[in-house]
Amino acid sequence: MTEQPERPGDHGGSTNLVEQPGWRRLLTAARRSLERTGGRLDATVTLAAPTDDERLVIIGITGTHRSATASRLSVRLAEVDEHLRAAHGLGLADVLTASAPLRNRPADLKREAVARDAVLAVAHDGRHASTTWYAEWLDGLRRDGTLTRVVRTGLPFQDVVRVLDALPAADEPMPVFADRVLDDTKALTEGPLRGLVLRAVAAWQQTALPVDGERERALWESVGLVPDDLASQVLVLNVPATGGLVGRWLTEATQAGVPTRVTLHQLRLAPLTLTCDEVFVCENPAVLRAATAALGAQVPPLVCTEGVPSVAVHTLLRAASRAAVIRWRNDFDWTGVRLTAAALQRYPRAVPWRMTAADYLPAAGTGTALLGTPVGTPWDESLGESMRRTGRAVMEERLLDQLIADLRTAGAG
Repeated sequence: MTEQPERPGDHGGSTNLVEQPGWRRLLTAARRSLERTGGRLDATVTLAAPTDDERLVIIGITGTHRSATASRLSVRLAEVDEHLRAAHGLGLADVLTASAPLRNRPADLKREAVARDAVLAVAHDGRHASTTWYAEWLDGLRRDGTLTRVVRTGLPFQDVVRVLDALPAADEPMPVFADRVLDDTKALTEGPLRGLVLRAVAAWQQTALPVDGERERALWESVGLVPDDLASQVLVLNVPATGGLVGRWLTEATQAGVPTRVTLHQLRLAPLTLTCDEVFVCENPAVLRAATAALGAQVPPLVCTEGVPSVAVHTLLRAASRAAVIRWRNDFDWTGVRLTAAALQRYPRAVPWRMTAADYLPAAGTGTALLGTPVGTPWDESLGESMRRTGRAVMEERLLDQLIADLRTAGAG
């Protein structure tokens, strides 16, 4: 029997061509090509492993016999368009748009590029635009496609810039800050805007994006925003104070040599004053725990930041900074020395505690790998140089004997 190619009108109207076995893959390939090229008909599409139905359709379009053994069949879109016009009075684009709109990807890409440039122009007008972290944040948004998603979803990027321009805040509750800056108390509670701001703050603080609620709280608080004044806490040992209920609690805990936690909410109940002339600050609870076990009520005032200092930590230390010397230390890693530098700048009477190259080097031989971006150590330039050269981090616990000895001496005095 002689094979019969498709003749115009053989399969009914053009609207159901996309459902016919011989046309389905051909029209799908044609759609991809037209969308990719902006509707150009001078391209060719190819079907791999064509079925008999597909082969007969292509024979009908081209008027040329195609072998049943052919593994690939090609046809020019101009021929498909001409065939459809003769058979149905509609061109290829008309047939395709009857089932779904045709995208013009080159035009889409051009519009997106213009919109991305507009977003970047807004970003480059931001208050932090000259900083390294801001440039790195924007570059990351470009490289991973986030800016394109911002454009496609219509997110008002100017709101992100407005938030960053208003940071750091002055230990402000997050809903109050969001209402003041964006007229929406919940603007930073959830959604893409919150994610973009949080990503920027992580770049600002040179840390990874938080993976849990506690680390996220610490990151917000690092730029003066308080998500929850009950979750913001400070761990202390032997910190005597006056001022309301909390002052009495701290003084009684000092007399008993008992560690205690105080929330930001509690610290704000009444004006607080620390009645001591010296406060030691450590990063890890292990130091405070060891000091409690070894010295009890003889430990001088000791505050533990437990990583990035919370707003509660800073609120407590502000009650001491007018008169007391603050002896500050962190782990010997890049985050730790950055936090120490920030504390020395924040508190006029703060001094480093065991944060020199002489303290670091004896323990650096077997430390863990030093990761992150190097930062300066202006209180002891040789410390930063030693850390870069050695490439090792040293946690506070490695210096525990020396720290306890310092606390014993200070407590005895």
